[in-house]
Amino acid sequence: MHNIKSTGTNVYISPNIEIKRPQLVEIGSNCAIDSGFYCTTALVIGDYVHIGPYVTIIGGPKTSLTVGHFSGIAAGCRIICASEKHMGEGLANPMVPDEYRDEVIMEPIIIEEFVTVGTNVVISPGVTIGQGAVIGANSFVNKNIEPWTVYIGSPAKPLKSRRKDKITEYAKALGYNIEIK
Repeated sequence: MHNIKSTGTNVYISPNIEIKRPQLVEIGSNCAIDSGFYCTTALVIGDYVHIGPYVTIIGGPKTSLTVGHFSGIAAGCRIICASEKHMGEGLANPMVPDEYRDEVIMEPIIIEEFVTVGTNVVISPGVTIGQGAVIGANSFVNKNIEPWTVYIGSPAKPLKSRRKDKITEYAKALGYNIEIK
């Protein structure tokens, strides 16, 4: 199964994906990764996670994405763990030797438990999406997201709070005692 470092049980991975560094990928139990998935970074996926079709995670081997239990990333999302600043301090392209490149921001992205990332969302390097947050479709996330809050827009801005009582109750019923923030 793509020589992935570790996988739990009940894991579905579409045959139509590309993981550049499978030795840096850990997948929990009860997960699905749909067709068209592309990943160049280290990746740690918790349990009960769904990654929709045509999700792209870029940034290379020195960066990472962590996805907490019971989270989902919808179709077409772009998760960018590394990017040039594009301020004219050098050339912008990962194929250019480091000494000639513009300054590169390489920071992990963390998606905590119970998060939903809507269709076509773009996430910038270094962002943490707080527990239970929802990011609306077509949003651009360039700053940390507060827990249990719905965000929309470009850049993403808070819209309203999200309930957590039923969500956490059901997680406990499945045997997960996750610290709620």
